Amino acid sequence: MGEWLPSHTIDTLLQLLRTQFSLKQLGEVDTFLGIQVKRTSTSLILHQTKYATDILASAGFLNAKPVPTPCTVKSSKPHPTAPLFSDPQQFRRLVGSLNYLTITRPDIAYAVNAVCQHMHNPTTDHFQDLKRILRYLQGTLSFGLPLAPGNMQLTTYVDADWASDSLDRKSVSGFCSFLGSTLVSWSVKK
Repeated sequence: MGEWLPSHTIDTLLQLLRTQFSLKQLGEVDTFLGIQVKRTSTSLILHQTKYATDILASAGFLNAKPVPTPCTVKSSKPHPTAPLFSDPQQFRRLVGSLNYLTITRPDIAYAVNAVCQHMHNPTTDHFQDLKRILRYLQGTLSFGLPLAPGNMQLTTYVDADWASDSLDRKSVSGFCSFLGSTLVSWSVKK
């Protein structure tokens, strides 16, 4: 990333920071808070491959058959009478782990948000949805969030499906914001 800013700009910033804070320069970052940094000739890619692999290992899904999407389009109504999942703590632990993974994986944000809605009382159907996300991860472990230099134009896209949930008539909405070609913010909410 040093190629994107002149070295004197970086040195000036570091000097200003040293006046207020005690700093140690440890060299180029390769991992920060579990987020790995891969450098290419034109960008940085933030990814959580090791973290995702650890999630799959703890769930017993390291050798699972991958699927092409993290969730399916459900044309039928959910089954409110499905039996409760036998290990709700495991469900909550996996969903919480997947939620942290969305920091660098906006492609799973909607599916993870959908299973998060059922953490208080998960059923076997909800666990099937969770297993699909895990199987999707198995096939997309190397996915990440690219950060590339470019113009500083901020562009935001928003979408909503009004009252689409047939049980509670809630809407699903989402947005994503780009600074140039770099995705900088996103959210999916029900």
